[in-house]
Amino acid sequence: QGQFVESGGDSVQPGESLTLSCIASGFTFFHYSIGWIRQTPGKEREVVACVRSTDGKRYYQDSVKGRFAISRDNAKDTAYLRMSGLRPEDTAVYYCATVRFDTDQCHPGDSPFDYWGQGTQVAVSS
Repeated sequence: QGQFVESGGDSVQPGESLTLSCIASGFTFFHYSIGWIRQTPGKEREVVACVRSTDGKRYYQDSVKGRFAISRDNAKDTAYLRMSGLRPEDTAVYYCATVRFDTDQCHPGDSPFDYWGQGTQVAVSS
């Protein structure tokens, strides 16, 4: 069974930086497009950033453009989310998941061969 294990979440002050990691296992990582999705209690989950498997094309939600950077290392079966200039509204649980690209958007896959992690908490407050 495929899965991700996320790490790197922490409590930080506004303006600080964090790098999240997710390590994949149980499936062929480099075949999949990967995304970071976040969720806050009482709000819908939102796709933050994605990186496509075929050409490395990236998608970013407007609110994180210029502050967050997604990357992947296929040799290590690992994806990263570098977050800088963190704001209180970035507070959420961040999940790694396999995703699908649809023109210029991306969304989590919903087939039996799509995978999620358990999430890592990011808290931004002064």
